[in-house]
Amino acid sequence: MDRELALEFARVTEAAALNSARWMGKGDKIAADDAAVKAMRAMFDTINIEGTVVIGEGEMDEAPMLYIGEKVGLGKGPKVDIAVDPLEGTNLVAKGMNGSIAVLAVAEENCLLHAPDMYMEKIAVGPGAKGAISLELSVEENVINVAKALGKNVEDLTIVLLDRPRHEKQIKVIRQLGARIKLITDGDVSPAVATAFPDSGVDMVMGIGGAPEGVLAAAALRCMGGDMQGRLIPEDDVDIKRAQKLGIDDINKILTLDDLVRTDDVIFAATGITDGEMLKGVRFYKDRATTHTVVMRGQTGTVRFIEAQHYFAKKPKYVKMDG
Repeated sequence: MDRELALEFARVTEAAALNSARWMGKGDKIAADDAAVKAMRAMFDTINIEGTVVIGEGEMDEAPMLYIGEKVGLGKGPKVDIAVDPLEGTNLVAKGMNGSIAVLAVAEENCLLHAPDMYMEKIAVGPGAKGAISLELSVEENVINVAKALGKNVEDLTIVLLDRPRHEKQIKVIRQLGARIKLITDGDVSPAVATAFPDSGVDMVMGIGGAPEGVLAAAALRCMGGDMQGRLIPEDDVDIKRAQKLGIDDINKILTLDDLVRTDDVIFAATGITDGEMLKGVRFYKDRATTHTVVMRGQTGTVRFIEAQHYFAKKPKYVKMDG
């Protein structure tokens, strides 16, 4: 996939962000998500790819578009797997809170883990701590190892977790070690990606979140030279069968970055909807809106931040008629 495609995918996340941002703070997460999905789906059909959605809005009978298995693109060009979350952080947008993004990852065909919609235990770090993490180690060991790798005191680490009761034990251990914690209500893709940027203020992300979001974060970290591991957590036999249907036979396997994204030929793009550590949210003005997007290419390691201005169509002029 060439660099021109990278910029085309940036346009896809921009469209989703612009449309969903209209619903910011209005308390309707369904409408915000619907606006993002429709805009993203329409924009995909302007791109020269043979794309298959492998992570999307659900199964065919659950979602009208961007469902798993849906074909997108103009039907010519490279054959690719596509993972999308048109609006990561629906509650964040509905409540006008920080951290929501429109995000996608695109890779060579059959190179993204077809992650089922279930929980995944995750741990993610940037390039400076690559190789220092393992889900086979305790929370304490991982925190100490990451601090050593980054050349920091444990007390100076910032670790992000979702604010959930299931993380109470991890939070307790981290606080006993003296590390700093940032709890988030929703949306763990953005902070996982932020670990790759030293100025973001995020050193590590850990805890249990969504498996599809894990693959999206892994795509960015693959581009940036970071590191991540994941392990699926099925809640029942239905989850296990769903995973097997998608080709995952060993449900307990620790998935490395190479398992989650099996190629360097991967592109990641995300546009801020509301402000976050890494991206500014959409701003609306009298005749235009601005977006802030990051787009990455795994083959070259190139990371571009794009600040774009989008002008609204001019309103027709009406001539006042006498009489």
